[in-house]
This record gives sequence, C-alpha cells and structure tokens, in this order.
Amino acid sequence: MFNKGYRIRNYDFKLILMILALSAIGVFAVGSAQQSVQQKQLIGVIAGTFLMVVISLLDYAVLLKLYWLMYLGNLVLLLLVRYLGYETKGAQRWFQIPGGFRFQPSETAKILLILFFAQFIMKHIEKFNTFRIIALCVLLMAAPWYLIYKQPDLSTSIVMLALFCIIMFAGGLSFKVIFGVLAAAIPAMALLVALALQPDSQILTNNQRGRILAFIYPEQYATTTAYQQLNSVTAIASGMLNGKGYMNNEITSVKNGNFISEAQTDFIFAVIGEEFGFKGSLTVILLEMLIALECIHVARRARDPAGTVIAASMGGLVGVQAFINIGVATFILPTTGLTLPFVSYGLTSLMSLFIGMGFVLNVRLQAKR
Repeated sequence: MFNKGYRIRNYDFKLILMILALSAIGVFAVGSAQQSVQQKQLIGVIAGTFLMVVISLLDYAVLLKLYWLMYLGNLVLLLLVRYLGYETKGAQRWFQIPGGFRFQPSETAKILLILFFAQFIMKHIEKFNTFRIIALCVLLMAAPWYLIYKQPDLSTSIVMLALFCIIMFAGGLSFKVIFGVLAAAIPAMALLVALALQPDSQILTNNQRGRILAFIYPEQYATTTAYQQLNSVTAIASGMLNGKGYMNNEITSVKNGNFISEAQTDFIFAVIGEEFGFKGSLTVILLEMLIALECIHVARRARDPAGTVIAASMGGLVGVQAFINIGVATFILPTTGLTLPFVSYGLTSLMSLFIGMGFVLNVRLQAKR
C-alpha cells in the first residue's frame, strides 16, 4: 500500500504550508469567538495533519478499490443519523460522541463521494458520455443527496450539487451534454425558486424560506432572520484596514457584545474581519483561493482520470464552500450554515478536509513528470 518509489522533491510542501497557515488562523479566530473550543480545534488540526501526511504516502489507486464499500458505508451513516442522530434547531444531522464531540456524516459524505466517483468514472471512462453511465451517476448521487436534503440540510445539499457538477466536468463530461443540461436547468431552477417562495409551498421549510426572504428584504427582517448577517457586515466594516486587535476588549466590538451567535462556525469570517481588518480578511480569502488553485494544478498533472477527479473536486469543494461562507458573512448570499474550510470550528468538517487533501498530495506524488 505504501509506495517506496516516492521522491521527497515531488511532495507538495507549498500546499501543506498554505493549509497549515489557514488552519493556524482558524485556531486563533475560533479561540477568540469561543475560547472553550479552541483546544478541540487545535487537536483537530494536529490529528488532521497527521492523517493527511499518512494518506499522502499511501497509493490512492489501492484505496480506491474499496469504492463500493465507501459508497455503501456513506449511505449507512446517512441513514443511521436520520433515525438515531440527535436533533437540534429543527435538524437531525449529528451523532453525539462521548467526550463532548459530535460527528456529522454529511461532511464525510463529500469526501467519500469524491473518492467513489473518481474510481467509478475511471472504470467507465470510455463510455462516460453515454446516456446509461451519466444516468447511473445521477442516480448514485441522488440517494445520498436526498438523505442530506431531508435532514434537512439545504446548504450542504446545494454544495453537493455543485460538487457533483465539478466531479462530472473533471471526469470529462462532453460540452454538448453540459450546454444541454444548462439550457434546461437554468429556467427550471428559476421556476423552482419562484415556486419555493410561495407562502403555501412545501418545497422549503419555513426557516429556509425565511432566510431567502430576509436576504431579499433585509430591512423587514432586521431584528429577526437578517439580524446575524447585518451584524456580521457591521463587524467586518468596523475592522477597517488593520482591525481592532486579537481578543480586544473594546465595548464597541460586535463580537464582544454577543451580537453574532455561532461566531465560531458560520460567521467566523466576521470575527476575522473585525479583529484583523481588511488585511486579515484578504489573507484568508487568498489562502482559500490559492489552495483551490493548487488542487486544480495537481489535477492537470494527475496520472489518471481518478487522480484528476480527486484533486479537481477537492479544489472545487474548498473554493465553492469558502465562497458561500464568505458570501453569507458579507451579505451577498442568503444565510446557509456552511463552515469556512480549515477556519471554522467543526471537527468533522476539518478532519474530512484534511483527509481529502491527503489524497490530493498523493495524486501530486504520483503525477506525470
């Protein structure tokens, strides 16, 4: 399973340094937002780094032979959390683990599905653009997607759809198929959104519909649904160029006044913006972007289609999720509940991303020269 032919000069130290730098910022930001969980975040970074390095030294081609086991295991976890998981704020997405930890199967689902489709597409690469294989891919994605959507977890299900599109594109989906799907999907999506916003619609829950309406009419929801986002924008703007300082005790601080709930997860970017200013915010944005671009660079040099799908999909996952999280914090998107990759508190998300990056590093080690 370990390949003795690896050369240290082919190791992507640049990617590791960027991931660790972003994770370090996350540890500090989480500590400022909620100091009681900072130690858990640090443990997650250390454990995640260890797993990333170990996985990077394995042969991904060997691990991908277990792709059906990954798929079935993923479905089992998503089914179990639906019936045995605990509910909070109207959603049933987590298992409670002794020691005060929580496990969220929808986060590991992203990585497991990337690995599954990487091998599945490579197995059927010659017939990939046939109707049978494309339809089969859609059906295989539909099952875990539905289980996540029904938790309910609209934000993660949207990311899963975007991730599926990236996987299919990286796998070599024909442009004829892409343009054909877009021609049908764009008007269909517009119609679906219009129907979903109707008062008697059953497509969205009342909470989900409220978030979208609060984004469209923030002044009408300023003291309710739009409250968090408006305060987030205020916090980021108040940081100006250099920020108010790490763990400052200013009484004008939005964070110190507890005007943002869950600041350590969904709105961690607001904490960074307030305390580290524009410079800190820009640093986080650049690191997220550079990590995504480095993954795409690795994908272009992968030795086989499976490696291309793994690296490109991980880059896409980081880029899409970072864009949505920052978009919510800056009020250019409706509230979702997604974490900021490598920064927000959330051990399942953090560990899953480190594992996925371990596979990217292994793809890089085996890249074409």
